[in-house]
Amino acid sequence: MLSKKDEELIAAATEVITLRYRNDWQEVGAAMRTRDGRIVTGVNIDAYIGRIAVCAEAIAIGRAITENGDRGIETIVAVRHPKPGEPGKVAVVSPCGICRELIHDYDANARVIVPDNGREPKAVSVGKLLPNKYKRGSE
Repeated sequence: MLSKKDEELIAAATEVITLRYRNDWQEVGAAMRTRDGRIVTGVNIDAYIGRIAVCAEAIAIGRAITENGDRGIETIVAVRHPKPGEPGKVAVVSPCGICRELIHDYDANARVIVPDNGREPKAVSVGKLLPNKYKRGSE
């Protein structure tokens, strides 16, 4: 069951992508709560060359670091806006593999809100989403 703080994050991510949605350019919004309690949002940056696109979670993490310094990630969530004519509404989505790595790199104890097979979204540890995490050298 999600907490009121979790619902607040989903609402913040929904609000930012609703405001900034552009078909084929920005369709994912993210919101994270830092360990010091701030909520920081971001939207994905798409590009004609897909490999230079940047996910919404990475934008939110970058904003948090840039604006106030690294304070860790308590909880993070991403939501996707449907395309015009696509059924459904803005909904929680799972982070991609690269974002799972990034979230884990910045806070191995972060919570991530993910969909739960048609039920209410749930919060899990990033470690649960990323078993056997890549490590450099002897880390």
